[in-house]
Amino acid sequence: MATVQTKRMTVDDFYKWVNRPGNHDKFYELDEGKVVEMPPPGEYHGVLCGFIVHLLWTYVLRRGRGYVCSNDTGLIVKRTPATVRGPDIMLFDESRPKSRLSRKFAAHVPKLVVEVLSPRDKTAQMLRRITQFLERGVPLVWLVDPESETVTVYRPGTAPYMIKGSEMLTGEDVLPGLRMRVSELFALPGL
Repeated sequence: MATVQTKRMTVDDFYKWVNRPGNHDKFYELDEGKVVEMPPPGEYHGVLCGFIVHLLWTYVLRRGRGYVCSNDTGLIVKRTPATVRGPDIMLFDESRPKSRLSRKFAAHVPKLVVEVLSPRDKTAQMLRRITQFLERGVPLVWLVDPESETVTVYRPGTAPYMIKGSEMLTGEDVLPGLRMRVSELFALPGL
């Protein structure tokens, strides 16, 4: 990740800046007013995120409410200093008509954020992101590690814990009825 500029931006300035024609082929986040360029993830990362999105949409459709965002949808983490993150996946528990979905960054708090580690991710950077999500009010964060095939679960005010293999990954009291074995996240079709 490279910091692009030194002048601190607001959320609105950042939205305008990232949508300039010269920035369309790159991905950026805003961390406390500073623009940070994010390298594109690899193929396995994309496939794994897509599959987890499928599993979460299955849950949402079964319940008949909520929606899932992917592709690093911008989430306003805080306005001062302005921070906009692009989590790999977010699940919102309430339903919204298409007309009420933001055409810019998501401003309301998701019930679940899922981050999938990439080889380039550094532990300190991921913990900073997770802390920012929890401080924003996200009640549940899953950190998926494709190499060890584990998920570390983060909740506000509690110690994180890791689960793997046939252990159950749940939505706990945040998303009742969301249950799957950790191994299901990595069980791609045809393999």
